[in-house]
Amino acid sequence: MSLWPVYRGSSEPHDGVHRLPPPPPWRAFNGGPPLGLPSADEDAAASPYRAHRAETYRPTEKAVQLVNAALYLRRPLLVTGPPGSGKSSLPYAVARELGLGPVLRWNITSRATLTDGIYQYDPLSRLYAAGRRAEDGPVEDGAVEDHLRLGPLGTALLPYEHPRVLLIDEIDKSDLDLPNDLLHILEEGQYEIPELVRAARTRPTADVLIADSDDRVTLPHGRVRCRAFPFVVLTSNGEREFPPAFLRRCVTLELKQPLPVHLVDIVRAHLGEPDDEARELVALFLERGSAGELATDQLLNAIYLTRASGLDAVSREDLAESLMPYLSRATNALDGDDL
Repeated sequence: MSLWPVYRGSSEPHDGVHRLPPPPPWRAFNGGPPLGLPSADEDAAASPYRAHRAETYRPTEKAVQLVNAALYLRRPLLVTGPPGSGKSSLPYAVARELGLGPVLRWNITSRATLTDGIYQYDPLSRLYAAGRRAEDGPVEDGAVEDHLRLGPLGTALLPYEHPRVLLIDEIDKSDLDLPNDLLHILEEGQYEIPELVRAARTRPTADVLIADSDDRVTLPHGRVRCRAFPFVVLTSNGEREFPPAFLRRCVTLELKQPLPVHLVDIVRAHLGEPDDEARELVALFLERGSAGELATDQLLNAIYLTRASGLDAVSREDLAESLMPYLSRATNALDGDDL
């Protein structure tokens, strides 16, 4: 038996998630009744880009091991690394290979709060609806759940039989409180919605819309407890440090710029077997990378465009350099420019 039999970093789907062993006793959850996973077919049809990034992602051996560690331990995976290193593509690849349905995505901004990720409630629309009903005659007030929808985090923690995949993108852009606010909910795997808890005195259950479709789920007494802890990927560009209490609850993966062999494999996955011109651009990319930060998709753009336009060698190199500007400059390069 392989040490990591669940996620293999393969481009082909398989049922390894069914062989996932029971969680550690301190990470076992018992929410229910169990829900089935949504089909990934609709998501792929609606977004070919998502399907492509899942099929072409090429993880390193270290990434495969730490993904499996997060799956085994039922812990979030904190992925750090420079822009373009594949941080946000990783969860799509895992979801496709293990058949875990569409990826739920929560894009973090400086204004994001924990409540944004759990649910959105629009009290003004409920007030407006109540006013309209009053004009039409005395009818029952509209239900709270008609004006409420679960967010990506709230949906991921529903009692699915198998884990959903949740991408919390660019967590380092959040305010100082959000990582600490996430601690409790990711540790306990449960939450409640105050508006539904209050309404439970007269309506003990509520049918609520989920984040990524028009399907509804039934929430008893406004409370949710997960069954299979979701595969949560938090990405960071390293713009800030996180509190120790947050870090110790995560499995941490640091992605680096790919090695030459890995880079050729990435080009092959996206654009087919690299020809001599493509390999020259790979070499140019690696040479330029010693003086500053570049992203892999810049290389892919350069190879695609030079192939499509049929440029000669000199024009190709000029265009490639224009398409591969430095995202940041190395310290020694900056010092040299200042002299």
